[in-house]
Amino acid sequence: MQHAVGPPLPPPHQPGHGPAAGWSPAAHHPGPHQADPQHGPAPVPPPPAPGYPQAPNAPAAQHAPAPPPPETTGHVPLPPGGPVAMPSAPPATAAPDATGTTLAVLLIGPAGAGKTSVAKYWADHRRVPTAHISLDDVREWVRSGFADPQSGWNDHSEAQYRLARRTCGFAARNFLANGISCILDDAVFPDRPVVGLGGWKRHVGPGLLPVVLLPGLEIVLERNAERSGNRRLTDEEVARIHGRMAGWYGSGLPIIDNSQLDVPATARVLDDVLARSIASPPAW
Repeated sequence: MQHAVGPPLPPPHQPGHGPAAGWSPAAHHPGPHQADPQHGPAPVPPPPAPGYPQAPNAPAAQHAPAPPPPETTGHVPLPPGGPVAMPSAPPATAAPDATGTTLAVLLIGPAGAGKTSVAKYWADHRRVPTAHISLDDVREWVRSGFADPQSGWNDHSEAQYRLARRTCGFAARNFLANGISCILDDAVFPDRPVVGLGGWKRHVGPGLLPVVLLPGLEIVLERNAERSGNRRLTDEEVARIHGRMAGWYGSGLPIIDNSQLDVPATARVLDDVLARSIASPPAW
């Protein structure tokens, strides 16, 4: 038969009264340096058995705090994003290297130009960390109440476009502030300020390097026919957008005609164009 061990309990309280007269906690709980006059020095309690906690009233051992394990997370400093400055031009004796430089790139083009495919491939094959941010993907974060521009350009679709572009800009600035390049893609029109370059420059910074991807009309019609859902446009809409994109000729922005280029070849041409842009940034 087991018996409870430990210090004796105080006498029970009487109804309507405090603790029993004459009872003192100190009298029944001799400290570690107090002696019991009837039984001699107070015994030293044995150490707790392995796997069991120490008694609550036992003095805690004093130990220096253990250092956190090396895999502890949550302490990585993240610099805040600010406007992206122009990339530094290389020394006159060195050729610009677009493949190993942290850059902010805006890939412009009509529906079916291959912007998303080229941007993803380019980001996947760089020597430095690179993120791809698609404005269409960010616009479609809105599920209930999505204002599709194909149903008509109105205040709701414009507001959602502006909000998505600002969100992309914030994301790009934060990635770039932490050493990760960004390539964004959007169907920016040269003759429409609402969806023009000014908003991108304001939200990302003057160091954003715009490049236009503009294949022939028959190519974008073929690529658009392979799409599905709300990403597929009518042939009339594709032709209208493509015609308006022709306004980029003469703008001073670099233009890539990728009608006869596959995605890897277009990405290589993009690197060459960006190297020239680093050496001599376009005015926009």
